[in-house]
Amino acid sequence: MTGYPGPRPIRGDALRLITDTASVTITGSIASQGFLRDGCGFVELTLPDADPQQRRDLERATWYQYELYRDSALLYSSPQLTLRGTRRVTDGSLVVTGSP
Repeated sequence: MTGYPGPRPIRGDALRLITDTASVTITGSIASQGFLRDGCGFVELTLPDADPQQRRDLERATWYQYELYRDSALLYSSPQLTLRGTRRVTDGSLVVTGSP
């Protein structure tokens, strides 16, 4: 499945993430959600509390692409996205924001 994920979160249990600096598989509670800001589309990817090295790798990346799975079924395959920012939320999750 491809296309813009939309304003409703898509939730999965595994993620294959490729960046210009790393390639990782992450498991746990993962969400992908699209939103508009100033007429531009963005995607937020919320990842479970990552180990510090994974977090640093993601924060150094300039682009990323991902495939989101639930029960081994592909839910969403993103295009290559330009990394626009990373932030932590109160539960320790890492939120990665990108745009096409």
